Amino acid sequence: MRLSMRTMMSAVLALALAIAFPACRKEAAAPGGDVATEGDAAMTVQKDLYGRLADGTAVDIYTLKNASGLEARVMTYGAILVSLKAPDRSGALADVNLGFDTLQGYLGTHPYFGAIIGRYGNRIAGARFTLDGIEYRLPANDNGNTLHGGLKGFDKVVWKGEAVRSGRGPGVKLSYLSKDGEEGFPGNLAVTVVYTLTDANELEIRYEATTDKKTPVNLTNHAYWNLKGEGRGDVLGHVLRLEADGITAVDSAKTLIPTGEIAPVAGTPFDFTAPHAIGERIAQVEGGYDHNFVLRSGGGALALAARVEEPESGRVLEIWTDQPGIQLYTGNFLDGSVVGKGGHAYGQHYAFCLETQHFPDSPHHPNFPSTILEPGQTYRTVTVHKFSVK
Repeated sequence: MRLSMRTMMSAVLALALAIAFPACRKEAAAPGGDVATEGDAAMTVQKDLYGRLADGTAVDIYTLKNASGLEARVMTYGAILVSLKAPDRSGALADVNLGFDTLQGYLGTHPYFGAIIGRYGNRIAGARFTLDGIEYRLPANDNGNTLHGGLKGFDKVVWKGEAVRSGRGPGVKLSYLSKDGEEGFPGNLAVTVVYTLTDANELEIRYEATTDKKTPVNLTNHAYWNLKGEGRGDVLGHVLRLEADGITAVDSAKTLIPTGEIAPVAGTPFDFTAPHAIGERIAQVEGGYDHNFVLRSGGGALALAARVEEPESGRVLEIWTDQPGIQLYTGNFLDGSVVGKGGHAYGQHYAFCLETQHFPDSPHHPNFPSTILEPGQTYRTVTVHKFSVK
């Protein structure tokens, strides 16, 4: 009888311990000192020192790897996507994102390679806007207009980095406080950007922002893609489809300021509603493509915006977003003077950009979707880059 009682007490104790301490998975130190969960060993986040600014400020780089072998590297300077390695149809990995091998390259003059753009992606006409009767003047850094946030936008500041993990894959969270008056914009704007590399071979970018004063906000990422691999020639043979029936018409190829008109693409070189090679009609577009396409989805919910296929490698990139617009830029100003990774000189059309966004110069066009963020509101948007092969 005593033996049965002892057995019963052991069982009760075991049950009590199980309730008090739910089953835990073993954890092991991942490279760089981060913690990886057992069973997720193929999904890692590694943090390393990438370099220092002239004043000694440290710049860290986070390497994300998913279970399928994709690798993304993101640094805290400019919240820049430094590289993205994706397989071709034979499984060979290549970096499909233009950029530099070292921090020093990013500290020099370059066309926003891989950077997070803010406060306002694209252009604001006349380097000024009026909000509630107050005129705000901004740096004029592009033909008398403001481009990509001004002289020192979000691409040229050091963000705070933090490794994060979700059930979808490894990631890095970057945070930055843009102070009231920075580059002429009103309000203290607290921004977070989370890059996640999912096991569905997606690079997801989530943006959030809050402010204490009304201010225009239009965040995007300025990655330069070449699905053959960076430095491996132009992208004119890439085949593009865009889910857009219109563009925001511009005043000229030089200034690229919207007129306010939404122009239909049907019957023009801007019609990518059916797949076309990027270079098929580019000669008919003065200066090359650098235009905002008005997405059919209208924004507000995640929807397919673009699909790009590279015939030689078989790599395919789909871009999904909840934004109302996407800017197609075909590396028109690359001229071989920028020497990037591996000593590659990046020539004209060596990359394309597909920047998800609200429309350019929206503060001057009431008919465009509003970009004004108010206190008490939270700016939230997501863009997904999905990689596959064909």
